[in-house]
Amino acid sequence: MTDHKSFLARLPAATRTDLTERSDRAGLWHLAGHGGLILLTGAAIAAKLPFWPLLLPVQGILLAFLFTLEHECTHRTPFASDRLSDWVGRVCGLVLILPFEWFRSFHLAHHRFTNLPGEDPELDAPKPETAAEWALHVSGLPYWWSALKLMARLCMGREEARYLAPRALPRMRREARVMVALYALAGASLLASPLLLWLWILPVLLGQPFLRLYLLAEHGDCAFVANMFENTRTTFTNRLVRFLAWNMPYHVEHHVFPAVPFHRLPDLHREMQDELKVTADGYAAFSRDYLARRR
Repeated sequence: MTDHKSFLARLPAATRTDLTERSDRAGLWHLAGHGGLILLTGAAIAAKLPFWPLLLPVQGILLAFLFTLEHECTHRTPFASDRLSDWVGRVCGLVLILPFEWFRSFHLAHHRFTNLPGEDPELDAPKPETAAEWALHVSGLPYWWSALKLMARLCMGREEARYLAPRALPRMRREARVMVALYALAGASLLASPLLLWLWILPVLLGQPFLRLYLLAEHGDCAFVANMFENTRTTFTNRLVRFLAWNMPYHVEHHVFPAVPFHRLPDLHREMQDELKVTADGYAAFSRDYLARRR
């Protein structure tokens, strides 16, 4: 049986080098598209064009899926510049109340111990096991409660999880405190104008359920083993979803070779498509099957 290590071992060195080449051009073009849609939708909401409330969940989805960009930035792969990746990641984290410096350590630990109970920090919050738990999970409410508690622990210097390097904790605390100060300014601005309520606060609440559905497919109901071909799922979906998710529906591909930037994941997929073991034919199909297994 092929595992991710044997697959990488037989991948030609020239191919590995080619696949891992980062590009500011590719990253900035994609960012311009994603960011441009956010600005365009936000402008329509701010101008209160006809039927503008219908754009709130659209704006929310666009904002929520900045998570996939922040995730990519933890690997420093979306751009050739490490500095650019770090700052883009911080901005995304500010939008989503997901401090970037903390998330980098959390996510890299997830990659080291993918789907291994007691090791993978993503499993510290168990996947929903009943239809009621699934509905609560998808609502996004547990995410926001967890995010607020995390920010409080970081600001008070009480976040000391096993996957956090002690030397990095001061940097994480500073970032969280700056974020809280910026949130306070954003809250004060609501006294003068409700604009942020319509452009950011309400949309991210509406968009989070779509992100929860997407993320659950990455490892939900996958095997608790070390082989990335078994503990991770690639989901076949349309071009729009792949664009919004920065090609992360190619998730087995990303876990097998995380140094490959988002714009080369389709190429990596062609190299390994015959090795894929866990896939889903779209997010609706995955969700239907996930719930059916709970019944």
